[in-house]
Amino acid sequence: MNILILGGGGREHALAWAVMQNPKCGKLIVAPGNAGIAQIAHCAALDIENGAAVVTFAEENTIDFVIIGPEAPLAAGVADRLRDAGILVFGPSRAAARLEASKSFTKEICDAAGAPTAAYGHFTDAEAAKAYVTAQGAPIVVKADGLAAGKGVIVAETVEQALDAIDDMFGGEFGTAGAEVVIEEFMEGEEASFFVLCDGETVLPIGTAQDHKRVGEGDTGPNTGGMGAYSPAPVMSDAVTQKALDEIVKPTMAEMVKRGAPYQGVLYVGLMIKDGQPRLVEYNVRFGDPECQALMLRLGAQAMDLMHAAAEGRLAETRVNWADDHAMTVVLAAKGYPGAYDKGTEIRGLDTLSETSFEMCFHAGTMARDGKILANGGRVLDATARGATLAEARARAYAMAEAIDWPEGFYRRDIGWRALGES
Repeated sequence: MNILILGGGGREHALAWAVMQNPKCGKLIVAPGNAGIAQIAHCAALDIENGAAVVTFAEENTIDFVIIGPEAPLAAGVADRLRDAGILVFGPSRAAARLEASKSFTKEICDAAGAPTAAYGHFTDAEAAKAYVTAQGAPIVVKADGLAAGKGVIVAETVEQALDAIDDMFGGEFGTAGAEVVIEEFMEGEEASFFVLCDGETVLPIGTAQDHKRVGEGDTGPNTGGMGAYSPAPVMSDAVTQKALDEIVKPTMAEMVKRGAPYQGVLYVGLMIKDGQPRLVEYNVRFGDPECQALMLRLGAQAMDLMHAAAEGRLAETRVNWADDHAMTVVLAAKGYPGAYDKGTEIRGLDTLSETSFEMCFHAGTMARDGKILANGGRVLDATARGATLAEARARAYAMAEAIDWPEGFYRRDIGWRALGES
């Protein structure tokens, strides 16, 4: 089978690695890819948000199956164009991708489906938003309504911080994503990520994880795209998982069918759990990054079969075979991230790392030049490892991170602290 993966980050490197483990994979192309992906697959220059260009490329390269990694091409309707051309694709339609592309749309769906989530207000002008914040008080959460690369969420500890966030969003800090704003109740509890596959009818849980959004140890500092993750998440007990399915995911999927936008692809369900009750924080219409890296290391070759079954509408006859193990990924980021950072710094020591089903360093933001690997983004590498216990997985992941010679980079040293009972 000839496969095309769209995207060029750590998530796509992990997807490519998992797909390559499957003997059904013949030719694998990743567009645009990165320096790490280029070591295992062919990378191609392609505008992945241009549906017509993607269709033409797929046809010219006799692609049998397309896997869409990031949210932007999904929101742009690339999956629709591929389906119209008769090309099998893993990823929701543009209409279904609104579950991530518009936070106010998600709230509307939750209201209609009766799915438990935070109380909220939706605003198109700053003064009304500020009046709402002043009336509600703090802490409170201010969100850009549209896609902001995982950075358009401000957890404001004070009213003043919330008012500043509103000014920033309506002032254009997040581009068009901040043209509308959703302001939510601050939910207490423990956050977790729940991943399910959907084929328009059947919902199949495929794993849980816990991300670390804040840049600093102890979950301090500004939000990032994610500084590390582990899988599974202990807070996602069987009872909590079943509640999330019955009260949140399945009612949402039924509401999407009712609206003529059945969901097909992976659904990332961000949850806040308190006293055994899950509430929805957000939906994402793609694998989380860096959660995907931990999930793919645990799933291995079957990941491709699962995605293929979702695309073909065969999830009712599909099962997930989980090993009783744990995985962790530690993100190495450029100093200054999530603010300003330098690109082009050299990374050494990558060739000393083992590449097995238990240890992989996935590339997130790298490029190759003159035989060297250079940093080319904010989040640059994902040291990922499996183990029989989370402590074992962590020890392996951090040993990899420490072996990388990159003075211009940094990483959090407490990934997994909550699950391991550390303060």
